[in-house]
Amino acid sequence: MPDFSRIVFLALSGCLLFTASPGLAHDSAGPESAIRALVDANAARDLDGMSRLMAHDADATGYTIGGRKYVGWPELERDIRDEFAFVEKLEMPITDLKVWTKGSLAWFAMELDYIRYVNEGGQLHHTVIPLRESGVLEKRQGQWLLVSWHESLRAANWPAVAHAQPAAPAPQLVADPGVLRAPVTDLSGEWEILEVEDDKRYKATLDKSGNGPYTQHGGHFTTTKIADRLWQGTWQQPGNDREGAFELLLSEDGTQAKGVWWYSRVGTHKNIPPREHGGSYQWKRLTQPPAHP
Repeated sequence: MPDFSRIVFLALSGCLLFTASPGLAHDSAGPESAIRALVDANAARDLDGMSRLMAHDADATGYTIGGRKYVGWPELERDIRDEFAFVEKLEMPITDLKVWTKGSLAWFAMELDYIRYVNEGGQLHHTVIPLRESGVLEKRQGQWLLVSWHESLRAANWPAVAHAQPAAPAPQLVADPGVLRAPVTDLSGEWEILEVEDDKRYKATLDKSGNGPYTQHGGHFTTTKIADRLWQGTWQQPGNDREGAFELLLSEDGTQAKGVWWYSRVGTHKNIPPREHGGSYQWKRLTQPPAHP
């Protein structure tokens, strides 16, 4: 599972590659030009280039998937830098886009697929994330800058499943490839869990099926699905009367997992939209995975 706390303005900037909307006159010095330059910087993983096209106001606010909120530039810069270091490449085809301009302001709305490629064990795994984007640009001292943005998932029940692409032609195997690359399904053992946004760490002790307690408000994990390294489940914390769900992508060797968590109930508040309020996880196995026959 990709670390969703990092998939923020990256998707927004990378997906702004577009042609002029009907009724918009092309302006080489206008907001479209600035956005195209931002796209080029994103594609090249040029953080300095992106920085020059974004407002650095202390109260500049942006919202991303997983309930994440950014205020100001430093924290956003850190997550963009982490994303660039983590991925092999990015692709962002746009499926719908509209842009409007009035005076020194411009705003847009669009839909796109954010496709990120990660190298795992010599194979490129790509994840397609369907997003909606909107934002505002402002012209300051003759330059257009992105000053506000918001993104969300287009599909409420979307599962983030990574797909493998061989880095080179696969050799012919006598044995059944499914046997040689059997998914790790035994989740038993002790895990260290990091909540990325709050830098909060605790431990979970799970059985083979991925169920067990963790050291945070008397918490308990329940795994509901484990297939093709996609790991889904729920969590409960009686100590602070909260519960929710999670979704992870397990590494091929079964020693790590990355993903997201979100709330489904906080006290008496139960009507919480899925995936909208939560954060990101990084899991590390502290005990060796059981050996497969």
